[in-house]
Amino acid sequence: MSYDLENKLVIGISSRALFDLSAENEIFETQGVEAYCDYQIKHEQDVLKPGPGFALVRALLNLNKLKGHENRIEVIIMSRNSADSSLRVFHSIRQYGLDITRAVLSAGGSLAPYLEAFHTDLFLSAYEDDVQSAIDSGIAAGIICSDGIHSYSQDDIPQQIRIAFDGDAVLFSDESEKIFQAEGLEAFERHERENAENPLPEGPFAKFLRLLSDLQKEFEGQQAPIRTALVTARSAPAHERVIRTLRAWNVRVDEAFFLGGVSKRDVLAAFGANIFFDDQSVHTLPASEVVPAARVPYRNSS
Repeated sequence: MSYDLENKLVIGISSRALFDLSAENEIFETQGVEAYCDYQIKHEQDVLKPGPGFALVRALLNLNKLKGHENRIEVIIMSRNSADSSLRVFHSIRQYGLDITRAVLSAGGSLAPYLEAFHTDLFLSAYEDDVQSAIDSGIAAGIICSDGIHSYSQDDIPQQIRIAFDGDAVLFSDESEKIFQAEGLEAFERHERENAENPLPEGPFAKFLRLLSDLQKEFEGQQAPIRTALVTARSAPAHERVIRTLRAWNVRVDEAFFLGGVSKRDVLAAFGANIFFDDQSVHTLPASEVVPAARVPYRNSS
């Protein structure tokens, strides 16, 4: 019997997003792929340290242990590693007790064709080209920030998974963002007031938010193990269209922060985000100092 991924929340993650491979990537960048592979093979039995996506993945996999929600989450390693150089990654997965058994190892080739083949709902990677291809294909994806000073530990197991999203160009399309960039704040606010009753077009993470909202509804009557937040630079009067859009989508967002230019960094730390998605590095880089963060690139058509 074939294994069905259709009714699962499928997370694709690269080895560099799951583990700390900063030193190994430095070898790859400075000495080439052969030196990198030799190093990985030589250190096959050395357990890799947790990376920016580790706590999120471990917490999501723990949902599969809840009664009535078994096998709800599927995590798949999607990496440009070769099969020969990947044994260290699988050894580390086994040592940490992560229930990850499936992988796509493209040996330097593009991962884009396989994201849809595996019904991927979210893709996290440090490799920008693969994330860009995912976004262009309509799959929620983020370039994980691996250069922040936030440290990661195998002991970071959140009791409640907390996921934060920016609004424009992430949950919503970049339509309004373009007006702000081209014409300024006054024109943007005027446009949003005039269109307050019109739902914003969907962005690359709209479908993923719906999936999370549906998952939360499965825990009705009890505390949901996932909590979401909207963390946006919008403020009144541009808030109304956002609220009405989420209402029209019939999705649940637990917390919302309309910051009007206030730094997102401290708010995300207070919320305790296990990951934050934003389209601008001016937000993701400061955020990555206190929480895991990932940048969402614009679609090429944009």
